[in-house]
Amino acid sequence: MAQAKKSGPGWDSVELAPVVLIKSKEEALTDRARDRLIAQARQQDPEIEVVKLDAGDYPAGELAVLASPSLFGGAKLGIVTGLESMSDAFLQDALELVAHPSPDLFLVAVRSMKSRSAARGVKLDKAIESVGFPVADIPELKYDSDKIDLLRADASRAGRRVNEDALRMLVDSMGSDIREMTSALRQLIDDTSGTITTTHVNTYYGGRIEATGYAVADAVVEGNLTLALQQMRHALSTGTHEVAIVSALAFKFRDMAKVSATMGRDGRNIKLSMAPWQVDRAKRSLRNWSDEALARAISAIAKADADVKGFRGEARDATYSLEKCIRVVTAARRL
Repeated sequence: MAQAKKSGPGWDSVELAPVVLIKSKEEALTDRARDRLIAQARQQDPEIEVVKLDAGDYPAGELAVLASPSLFGGAKLGIVTGLESMSDAFLQDALELVAHPSPDLFLVAVRSMKSRSAARGVKLDKAIESVGFPVADIPELKYDSDKIDLLRADASRAGRRVNEDALRMLVDSMGSDIREMTSALRQLIDDTSGTITTTHVNTYYGGRIEATGYAVADAVVEGNLTLALQQMRHALSTGTHEVAIVSALAFKFRDMAKVSATMGRDGRNIKLSMAPWQVDRAKRSLRNWSDEALARAISAIAKADADVKGFRGEARDATYSLEKCIRVVTAARRL
């Protein structure tokens, strides 16, 4: 029976070797892997020379020059990008280096797996793998749960905690740019103390972040009418449609209703198609919501959904219908 192929180390666990291949779909994490390897090289030799090369614009023989001993001693670290468009000259020289590594050169080769030409030079990949040199796999962070995991791990490495709502706010507002999202968290870690909350995120990025329907929904669930209306107006002013905001409300309360049905209120054991963190978050939200309040909120959201989609003749103003819904739902929380 064939064994499953083992995945390579991630950006945070790859170790320096004579040759390291980084296959990545996430540029921000590629930079982290590269910086990690540079730091390891400088631990071995603080004076190591770092040389950057482009595999697509490569002069034949350059690797041999780098690998040759220097009159002044000292090793070199070559950072090569653009493997997805490598020249034939680079492929030939790199294959030679892999077969006969140099004690005076570390080579870190980066291949972007998002490029249409990512298959270019697969022969080099196989050669590196066959020798046993590290091949770091960095997948794309497609899902919010992956982005939240990254932020949580970053905070943990810094010895800090971030509550789930703050993590969600960072992802909702900046998750399309991983570098910006992680930089925002780093600033919060540097400039605040204690557990990082949505208040910190709003204080530092309230004027910059793109308000989303989920930010509105979070404020509504917390019963914070002022913040909910503020986020609603911000979202509308940045191009978010009323329909999207109502959809976010519906999604949030639908999750709460699903989890509510599994908490021993009707004796049924229902299997949910939700991630564990989503279930935990819904449970925390439900602490402040009675069954009657939840039912009233869902009814108001259903009416608003029809209104903003124009299904009701009396709904001439979608924004008014949305604001009315937010007021009704936040008031229902007090039941």
